[in-house]
Amino acid sequence: MGAAGALVVYRFQMDENSSPLRWLGDRLEMLDQRLLPRRIDWISFTDAASVASAITTMVVRGAPAIGVAAAYGLALEARLAVMRGTPVRDALVPAAEILRRSRPTAVNLAWAVDRMMRAFDGLESLEPAAIAERLAAEACAIHAEDIEGNKRMGAFGAGLLPASSTVLTHCNAGALATGGYGTALGVIRAARDAGKTIAVFADETRPYLQGSRLTAWELQRDGIDVTVITDSMAGHFFSKGTFDAVIVGADRIAANGDAANKIGTYAVAVLANAHGVPFYVAAPLSTIDPDCATGAAIPIEERSANEVVETRGIGPDGKAASVVTAPDGVRVRHPAFDVTPARLITAIVTERGVLRPPYDAAIAALFQEKR
Repeated sequence: MGAAGALVVYRFQMDENSSPLRWLGDRLEMLDQRLLPRRIDWISFTDAASVASAITTMVVRGAPAIGVAAAYGLALEARLAVMRGTPVRDALVPAAEILRRSRPTAVNLAWAVDRMMRAFDGLESLEPAAIAERLAAEACAIHAEDIEGNKRMGAFGAGLLPASSTVLTHCNAGALATGGYGTALGVIRAARDAGKTIAVFADETRPYLQGSRLTAWELQRDGIDVTVITDSMAGHFFSKGTFDAVIVGADRIAANGDAANKIGTYAVAVLANAHGVPFYVAAPLSTIDPDCATGAAIPIEERSANEVVETRGIGPDGKAASVVTAPDGVRVRHPAFDVTPARLITAIVTERGVLRPPYDAAIAALFQEKR
């Protein structure tokens, strides 16, 4: 990655359903998701700038996971300020801005940074070492709350699925995309654990292949029946009556229920609607942005053209390899997300329960309860 705070890469096995992030007090370890499923490598990080670089370059991805990573990034920056003998605020303010800018669409990132900075505002009277310790505890709390929230979300969502179900999902909204357990895949795990028979079709999710590389890897390791299809095959299987439900995650949900998720989600929602298949979004409250009126206001990240015209992978020698799939110099667009209108969403599953239309009223009531 070239970031100063990224230390040596090392390898060891990740337990099933566990978190892609590990906090060790003096460093943050993150599973390098760019190399899955062929290699399981972890990287150590010791400052906020390297964590921000890891978020931008997709070492870690998924809205809840990058929020947790950002929280740990600020905890690391506070620790460094103590070691250097510099004011903690002078370290945190620029670090918070660097982290906020690392990926614009997922609101969980800004939510976690804002929560950490609010926590800091209440700690400034303490000694610097105590501030750093308390901020590390706050980041750990954000991480733990995400996992527990995902499990509650899974329990709520499991009730939406028939006793025997074939479910389509798009992108990866599992343990890898969160603090652990997962949102959309958490619903699937909870349904399986409740004794239901669940089979999953995973769109490969072009161009980054989060479905074929990550979702299939997670579900296969967890013993859940999974079949990979290309994104363009979904319509064929809808026409055959294959799917009982669609479950996806989200990176930002507007106040009216419009939901931004990985590019291609909108097309899946249109297909589900056309074939009478329920389309569910599973996401924590931190993904809902009550200050964003509609999906039209959600910023859509545009990523590198190289991710579209190069298929990357790991070769037989264990090294990264890529194949160019388009002519040199061709014009390329790469919006990383699209917005599914609320009218196509059957229900939104959160850790506080299942929201039904009209979503503007349901979301407003939910945030009123929080106050």
